[in-house]
Amino acid sequence: MAGTGYFAAVKIAAEKHPRLREKTIQYGTAGFRTKGEELDHVMFRMGVLAALRSQLKRAVIGAMITASHNPEEDNGVKLVDPLGEMLEAAWEKLATKLANVSDSDLPAVLSDIVSSCGIDTAVPAQVFLARDTRPSSPSLAQAIIDGVQAIKGEVKDYGILTTPQLHFMVRCENSQGQYGSQTENGYYTKLSNAFLKLRGHEHQNERYHPQLRLDGANGVGALKIKEMQKHLNNSLQIELFNDGSSGKLNYMCGADYVKVQQTAPNGMPKEARVRCASFDGDADRIVYFYQEKNGTFKLLDGDKIATLVAGYLKELVNSSGLNINLGLVQTAYANGSSTSYITNELQVPVACVPTGVKHLHHKALEYDIGVYFEANGHGTVVFSEKIQDMVLMAANDSSLSKDQEHAARRLLWIIGLINQTVGDAISDLLLVETILHSKGWSIEDWNDAYTDLPNRQLKVKVKDRTVIQTTDAERKTTSPKGLQEAIDALVEKYPDGRAFVRPSGTEDIVRVYAEAETQKNADMLAHEVSVEVYNLAGGVGEKPTPPQ
Repeated sequence: MAGTGYFAAVKIAAEKHPRLREKTIQYGTAGFRTKGEELDHVMFRMGVLAALRSQLKRAVIGAMITASHNPEEDNGVKLVDPLGEMLEAAWEKLATKLANVSDSDLPAVLSDIVSSCGIDTAVPAQVFLARDTRPSSPSLAQAIIDGVQAIKGEVKDYGILTTPQLHFMVRCENSQGQYGSQTENGYYTKLSNAFLKLRGHEHQNERYHPQLRLDGANGVGALKIKEMQKHLNNSLQIELFNDGSSGKLNYMCGADYVKVQQTAPNGMPKEARVRCASFDGDADRIVYFYQEKNGTFKLLDGDKIATLVAGYLKELVNSSGLNINLGLVQTAYANGSSTSYITNELQVPVACVPTGVKHLHHKALEYDIGVYFEANGHGTVVFSEKIQDMVLMAANDSSLSKDQEHAARRLLWIIGLINQTVGDAISDLLLVETILHSKGWSIEDWNDAYTDLPNRQLKVKVKDRTVIQTTDAERKTTSPKGLQEAIDALVEKYPDGRAFVRPSGTEDIVRVYAEAETQKNADMLAHEVSVEVYNLAGGVGEKPTPPQ
């Protein structure tokens, strides 16, 4: 244990990283995020906290410097727990507290953390550090290093990595190499070996062609997909755009831009029926898209990826004859058509959870094989230890039929291809390409599996967002009185209507989602629900105006 005296070295080191702004900053789902110049003291303190977490867990902890799909001038940091998962919720609160205390109170707060958590400060601390390509990242990395070293911790600095790559490294190290090798080359080797086994010798299959155009968001994903390509033996030809050589990170490009704007990114030729994909800034999200002959833009987002993956895994599970509990996890934002398709056509169980990757990941772990994707393109598949062992045995069981053994072998390779720790754009791209190749599908074939219901999202400014209370995975409101009844009455008016509202996690706004049979009806339903929110939940500013 350690009193405030133990942190005297921290106080001295902190003089190089003073808290210059009174502004409060919060550790959310994505860690801390704000302007890069506001983060120096936060990074130093997160270095100290990561080292303390390492001592508590007696394991390596990760620290990733990124602001994902945010503009280039922003930055942030998130800590990675021992199995590559996101930081435990209780420690998010400690991170927020630590980031906002005065410099003079820092030793006392650290001492409180050590005593309340029962941390043995004699245990060696080790932190794995990586960053994305933002100009502010190198100096912020140094602040984290200073923080770790202030309590005599050790840092392994990987330099520039994608966020999922750092999660992978942490998992590999703490599983004593069972998950893979904790090197960048180890990451490429593990994924590419699985991909090449799944692909076989025929790179083309029916309507599937092995050519893809990729928008790298001018970020780290562009750099790392180039490295991955060296391991793919020309089995997938990726034409890379927005590779960071000239454009600005996330500016009019990247998965978030493509999803929100419903348009192809800048810097990429628009050509009909060409399969395209887009990474976000730190390569933990991916969406696909293409243009029809008439120029219509078609987006295949996280919902489409989830249904493709779940459907393929269901086929392999059935063919293998193994007794496996497969499930898919969504949020209320998942398009109603996708939920209907999964339930009725694929006959895969669907669970709905509140918004946020943590909720999705946690629920997915309840299945033998759990698939989850947010509509924004962030998602992965998780496999229980029991199932991984079962699949390994079946893949080498000569008493099974040839079809069963073949399916089990493909399942085994799929497990090797997927980064189970977190959504990973590179891994997910290779997974989608594997499934399309196996099915002999073009991107149009994939998109035609079901048609998304038209939808609209709006925001309503309110005096106090906490007046909105929700239940049933955010699909129903319990407060204010009368709001849910009003929403139900509006939904009844429209064929295939569905709507829900939820408070923002960070600002006094209420988010409105609506879908219906036609875009006009979806727009109108969203507007009418917005008016009810404004009237019943303390709207401020201008009243919502009807769609034009």
